Amino acid sequence: MKDVFTHWGMATDVLALRLPSHDAGTGLVGRPLGIAQRGGAFFFDVFQAYEAGLISSPNAAVAGAIGLGKSTIVKMLLDRGLRAGRSAVVLDPKGEYGGLAAVHDGCVIALGRGDGVWCNPFGSLDASDKALVYALVATAQGSQLTNEQRYQLDEVWRTLAPQSSLRLLRTLFECFRDELASERNVARRTLAFALYRFVEGDLAGLFDGTGEPVRFNHQLVVLDLSAVWATATMAVATVAAVAAAQRVLEKDAKGGYLVVDEAWSVLADEHASSWLHGSWKLARARGIAHVLVLHRWSDVEGTGDEGTMQRARSVSLLRDCETVFLFRQPNDELLALNVALYFTPLEMRYVRQLPKGVALVRYGRHRSIVRVVPDEDDQLFIDTDEAMRELA
Repeated sequence: MKDVFTHWGMATDVLALRLPSHDAGTGLVGRPLGIAQRGGAFFFDVFQAYEAGLISSPNAAVAGAIGLGKSTIVKMLLDRGLRAGRSAVVLDPKGEYGGLAAVHDGCVIALGRGDGVWCNPFGSLDASDKALVYALVATAQGSQLTNEQRYQLDEVWRTLAPQSSLRLLRTLFECFRDELASERNVARRTLAFALYRFVEGDLAGLFDGTGEPVRFNHQLVVLDLSAVWATATMAVATVAAVAAAQRVLEKDAKGGYLVVDEAWSVLADEHASSWLHGSWKLARARGIAHVLVLHRWSDVEGTGDEGTMQRARSVSLLRDCETVFLFRQPNDELLALNVALYFTPLEMRYVRQLPKGVALVRYGRHRSIVRVVPDEDDQLFIDTDEAMRELA
């Protein structure tokens, strides 16, 4: 493969970008993801980078137009983490991670497809479980809970037995079921309709079902959400799936990756992104590296009007991703890119010109231009990705 770059720019440009003129990667060790701009192997693992002081947060984002290498770099990042003994859960709305699961003897769980294929996002009925219920109900009904709705849920919550956590949404629904045909109490009736969606409506079979919930007993678990892909239920399904994955990954002493593909579905929903924003802040304490995968940074613009709390929360979520793998962006994306991540003019100029399969990698205060180079082992799980085959 011929070299993509022969030089970076003038010395002043190099200093402005904070990229060493001899850039040969991160200084970490392992199987590389590709070649750094000056020819050295580029290896990256967020947990190693955190331990080395290169970054202060394990959260990451991967963005770029379709077919430029996003899925490949995420799969390669996960592959190296799995081989280092880390765990991973992937929220896969389009069924693209089956090959990686096959290589690592992982488990693909198609939520909502078939009897008994459901997962339980709740734990011990603690404060985080209650916050998740609030977020799910708010997302399902499309509005914040009213004070009366919160009161009604709190009153029921006090009566719950510990074993209710197994089918919590079903238990809550049964407490309000009689209100479906009644107009005596609007708050209880609207709660009943929202909870109905999870147990008997369009979200049934995802996070409530017959028998035992599926177990996350593999090092790699792929949650296939294609049953709700590109539907109005995507955001609420993603929130519950993230919660279920977090409970599993935080038990891994070596840390774990949680990939949220097509992250626009969460960012675009006010109530889902609000919950995720709070959860994101606990990444270091939980030992979880959340990885957001986005096609376009302008998706942030669709999450709320400028100056609104919704827009600010979405941008803040992205800024909490201290590691960013950024592939080429079209001109009309640059403004949104700058608003989201404060890129320098030089960074923006080069992002516009990046060839296919080459990424600007930001990790803490450091920058590297990396040509993604899948090796022979990588071909086992990216060979079905037509766009990236052209890079090999």
